[in-house]
Amino acid sequence: MTPLSVLDLSFVSADSTPAQALHDTLALARHVDGLGYRRYWLAEHHALPNVASPAPEIMIGQIAAATRNLRVGSGGIMLPNHAPLMVAERFRVLEALFPGRIDLGLGRAPGTDGLTARALRRREAPGEGGDDFLDRLQELLFWDGGFPEGHPFARITASPADVPLPPIFLLGSSDYSARLAAEIGCGFGFAQHFSGMPAEPPMLDYRNRFQPTRLGTQPHAILAVAAICAATDAEAERLAASARLATLRRERGEYRPLPSLAEALAYPYSDLERMQIARGRDRLHVGGPETLRAQLADIIRRTQADELMIVSAIPDQAARHESYALLAQVWGLGATSQAA
Repeated sequence: MTPLSVLDLSFVSADSTPAQALHDTLALARHVDGLGYRRYWLAEHHALPNVASPAPEIMIGQIAAATRNLRVGSGGIMLPNHAPLMVAERFRVLEALFPGRIDLGLGRAPGTDGLTARALRRREAPGEGGDDFLDRLQELLFWDGGFPEGHPFARITASPADVPLPPIFLLGSSDYSARLAAEIGCGFGFAQHFSGMPAEPPMLDYRNRFQPTRLGTQPHAILAVAAICAATDAEAERLAASARLATLRRERGEYRPLPSLAEALAYPYSDLERMQIARGRDRLHVGGPETLRAQLADIIRRTQADELMIVSAIPDQAARHESYALLAQVWGLGATSQAA
């Protein structure tokens, strides 16, 4: 059976706070650690009122320390926001503390708006134009594999020196990262939960183009999907009301906290808004256990995904925990002992 994993954006709900969202992330990680999920990834976003996840490397350490079985990683670190040496050293530290349990997922978007991107000092020189993601990625790989002779950084040692970088995944919502991941031989993650394009072309393109390198000998394609599970199809549809309203607002540029279920159910949708929601139904997978299992199995068949990563935007934390538990049960994941 294809492994299942979790992508957590630390959603802030209308009835909660950003600080509570971080504690909810820790609680969910402890919960799924005993359900048989493979990975738990944290995203990087800045200055957004609906998510509380600006520093995934900090949360990775906290979650790895609070769990026993999960691989924990970034989904992802937005490389243009960081000096490659800092990324290398932070993830070497994590790998040293939790050997064999850390993943390094990398993205090329800023994870925020243009003004905040400037505040993050994405460019080394003010006003420098162009996309320097490839330069930063190459430098990051050099910190792990060694710089060419004569490179000015060749004399610098990234610490801790006796620890390699964890496995690298390139993340994206288009075909660019798929082709690049295949070329350098690393893992690939496609964000179907917010991409505007079908998942099949980039997922299959990555697999067909994959070239073995020191980073990896076999392709590994992870598909991130939005999914909500409940005891019945009707209850799952009811719970999905919050996610649907949040998506509608996000498409209008409104990054508000995740609405409560009561607010979402009472929202007076216009005919145009109902059409927008209908068009986006293929990006949110909803149903009772058997219904959702059939939907996800079909996605795996069409995309040849090696792994599914589930993101569930449910403001009620008990219902969110139950969603992951029901999906784990119907998927046949092997339950393990709960983390201490």
